[in-house]
Amino acid sequence: MQEAELVALRVGQDVPSGVGGLADVDRLGHRVDALALPRSESARSDTSASPRFAAWGERLWKHPLRYGALALAALIALAAPVIGLRTAMSSITVLPEDASARAGYTAVQQAFGPGAPGTLQILTPTDRAADVTARVAATPGIAAAMPAQPAADGSGWAMIQAVPTVDPSSPDLSGTVHTLRAELPADTMVGGAAVENIDLQHLLTEKTPLVIGVVMALGFLLLLAALRAPLIAALGTAASLLSTGAAFGVARLVFQDGHGAGLLGFTPQGFLDGWAPVFFFAMIFAIAMDYTVFLLASAKEHYERTGDPKAAMTGALAHSGRVVFAAAGVMVAVFFTFALSGPLPPKEMGIVLGTAVLLDAALVRLVLLPVLLRLTGRAAWRTPRRLDRVLPRITFSHD
Repeated sequence: MQEAELVALRVGQDVPSGVGGLADVDRLGHRVDALALPRSESARSDTSASPRFAAWGERLWKHPLRYGALALAALIALAAPVIGLRTAMSSITVLPEDASARAGYTAVQQAFGPGAPGTLQILTPTDRAADVTARVAATPGIAAAMPAQPAADGSGWAMIQAVPTVDPSSPDLSGTVHTLRAELPADTMVGGAAVENIDLQHLLTEKTPLVIGVVMALGFLLLLAALRAPLIAALGTAASLLSTGAAFGVARLVFQDGHGAGLLGFTPQGFLDGWAPVFFFAMIFAIAMDYTVFLLASAKEHYERTGDPKAAMTGALAHSGRVVFAAAGVMVAVFFTFALSGPLPPKEMGIVLGTAVLLDAALVRLVLLPVLLRLTGRAAWRTPRRLDRVLPRITFSHD
């Protein structure tokens, strides 16, 4: 903008006719809005509110138990199969049948037995090698034990290679490895590629509860700091577990039990990949917290303005429902696209994450969480005095 225009605007004078920019607008006058698009009455009053989601909020307010019970029952039914979920490291079946690695793997098994691709490597002192070899060969689950090979560097160690009776991805191999470690001398070490997978799986299983606890605690603290309301922060965090559990229940039915395997074009392994619970839980919970913040921040804003729990719940759905619905729709479409990929791990990611986002948006954020706001009323937004002194003051209302 030129200096003459700024001066004219500052003193309230008309823009000189010879000055570009604003002078052209001045010549147009009221005709500058001649091609403006028409606006509806609802758009004039509130451009961000959705009449459909506002009506949905009114319906939930009138019949909270009816819709809340249906959503809760659906989530629990889908989450129930989690009880029988098994995890293990990926097997050779994640590769296509025509892959050279899988063809070679199958040829080795046919020629030397199912456990040949997962030969165990047992390291023991040379003076005990003969005794350890005999004990390994006599261990249940071991098909054969090769003669001990002394180390070339003269370090006093010898290596025994043992062939299990089962496929390297079989859960039975873990029991054989534990038996060897328990019965062989303390200075004898059992390893190999298959054993590395077993140890990694054990570590992931051991740390999963810790990861889940830390993620949930951080999510709760985030909501508590933002909303200053411990009850609704706890309910919002707990509600995220329902969609997560339901997604893993679906994963068990698809990838462990094989329902829909022909449609998706894969061979079920009989388990879910060992890294999936930790990785998927963290991702699902992070996405769910996004939608939770969208909804509850809007509800908090309306409650600060009005002090009315109904206005908070219905207003939150009217103003954030479209955001949650649209964002979830995009993410579900993207995640389910991974289900069309060839390898199995991307299929698992696509189905688990896509199902989780779909259930979280449709049943938790747009049904169950608003119902909880309805049932808890003003208590949802109450801040105890002790917390009021230490929590940061974050105001959502613009008034």
